[in-house]
Amino acid sequence: MQDLEIYIRDLKPGAVFGWLEGQLDQLQLDDSDVASVMKGTAVYDGAKLRITLYPGAFGKRFTSLLLEGDRLPWGSDLECARSAWRAVETEIRCSPGDWKEGEPVDEDKWWRLDHRGEHQVVWN
Repeated sequence: MQDLEIYIRDLKPGAVFGWLEGQLDQLQLDDSDVASVMKGTAVYDGAKLRITLYPGAFGKRFTSLLLEGDRLPWGSDLECARSAWRAVETEIRCSPGDWKEGEPVDEDKWWRLDHRGEHQVVWN
């Protein structure tokens, strides 16, 4: 199973559904209440995937979006973040590389995508 994770700043209700409905089939996600954990499902390229939103990540202003499945529409967190940025037009952050369970996390640098462009930044 593969996963992608991005962090969305000041997520507005309905924004994730609005973005993903054009990317995935059979999308089942109610993100009308962005204050609590939300779970959903969808299909991509014939394979089912899970969608989870975790509000309150990194100082409460960010919502973590986790996509898990055998096939995903993007090949990396950064590709996913770019797609999200074009759709929701709010700051998106993601890890700089492919992290795997059990590996140490490099918390120094993250990709930040916003109106200023794409930059690697220290998250603080």
